[in-house]
Amino acid sequence: MKKQILNTTILLIIWTLAIPCDLFSQSSKKAVLDYLSEPQTVEKFGKIADAIWSYAELGLQEYKSAGLLAKTLEEEGFTVEMGLADMPTCFVASYGSGKPVIGILGEFDALPMLSQKGRVPEQDPLIAGAPGHGCGHNTMGTAASAAAIAVKRAMEKQNIKGTIKMFGSPAEETLISRPYMIRAGLFEGVDAVIDNHSSSSFATRYGVNGSAMFSTIFTFKGKTAHSAGSPWSGRSALDAVELMNVATNYLREHLHFGYRMHYVIVDGGEAPNVVPDKASVWYFIRNSDEKVEEMYEQVINCAKAAALATGTELTEIRCLTAAHQRHSNKAAAELFQKNIDLVGMPEWTEEEHEFAKQLQKNLGAKEKGMPVEVDSLKAPSGPFTGGGSSDVGDVTLIAPTATINFPGGVPGSIGHHWSAVAGNYGSTAWKGLNAGAKAMAASAIDLMTQPDELKKLRDEFEEYSKEHPYKPFLPDDAMPPLDLNKALMDKWRGLMEEHYPDY
Repeated sequence: MKKQILNTTILLIIWTLAIPCDLFSQSSKKAVLDYLSEPQTVEKFGKIADAIWSYAELGLQEYKSAGLLAKTLEEEGFTVEMGLADMPTCFVASYGSGKPVIGILGEFDALPMLSQKGRVPEQDPLIAGAPGHGCGHNTMGTAASAAAIAVKRAMEKQNIKGTIKMFGSPAEETLISRPYMIRAGLFEGVDAVIDNHSSSSFATRYGVNGSAMFSTIFTFKGKTAHSAGSPWSGRSALDAVELMNVATNYLREHLHFGYRMHYVIVDGGEAPNVVPDKASVWYFIRNSDEKVEEMYEQVINCAKAAALATGTELTEIRCLTAAHQRHSNKAAAELFQKNIDLVGMPEWTEEEHEFAKQLQKNLGAKEKGMPVEVDSLKAPSGPFTGGGSSDVGDVTLIAPTATINFPGGVPGSIGHHWSAVAGNYGSTAWKGLNAGAKAMAASAIDLMTQPDELKKLRDEFEEYSKEHPYKPFLPDDAMPPLDLNKALMDKWRGLMEEHYPDY
């Protein structure tokens, strides 16, 4: 850690001498890096990340996770508003006043069925079947909070004008919070947004990537009957669900190759000797911004056809959320890359490399240990890249935004998998989130103290918005599905509480 602090200080001096830039900005940047480099700071936020890892709360049930982050920010002098946008675990923490207003995004929800012991390189659930942090969100909300606090301290020390905001965003794994937060006006007046994500690399990017998505539950109503005695008297809602799934699977042949579509049956009846009169299926429908709405309508038509064919009724099309692809700002990514280069990759111990190699061996991945160099900024590969989705996409269309991917995860580990849970805990996670917090805080300082840098982001965004104005995919009548994970969390929380740390 001492070596990393020295390297960062040397790089700051070199950058200051080599590049004509504002000395006030560099002094302020040194203040945030010094604070985040203090061993007690690293430990403080590392323990917070580990606590949230142990809570492993599913989306919209993150009461302890959001509460811990909000309390930490409030104790540092932030004004925290909780329960925003009709979501109890959504919050915004603010410090300062006036322009510029810089936002930092934070996430803290876990995933179902991924329980795993931390720093154990083979599958070994903490509680079999329980949730786990398979995407590193325990480190992301923590890193965002650490960065915001570092910026706030520099603002006090250096008398920096403006406002720093940390957006506590629940349920990212199901893409729920940001479209509702935008609809509630929480991002109004924000000049630029810094997003972050746990990774096995230290990098950023620009351009369009990921998939737009509709998340929708289709519910059918039929008639009960004795399955053996008089099945002709019933109308199976489960038949409608299954026929809809058959229809959408035939639809795949005629969809653009970039689509993604997957579903789970969330209600299929309760006993095989009773014709089920209610059944529901939950779909994730993904495509490009240009194609996703058309695809969504095709899937709705499959549902309508299934109801007609089975003599049932399609009683509800419940859109839980809908989100855009990411449209990351190039000027923001270029600025973030400078600060990623400035911070550099953390120094990993031999023990940390050995854990990574053992995990990689068990996964059949290349045994190369932890990453040793930051990535360079690369041009986008194309307008549509497919794959996963994030509700950060909507934020990128209402304010200039880019994402800092920070290290800590083991290269070769698999997202949404026990291997990611194993590596998102302990020393490498602490170092990775700290590096991410430094890059975010340094970038926020640049945007708050160098008007020309912020102007680059804003000019690019305003020009891009002329061709890509924000149009929400979220239906006007949609509401956050607060019930979505409640039963699952109620099932596991009592057992998981035995493993919560004293915090």
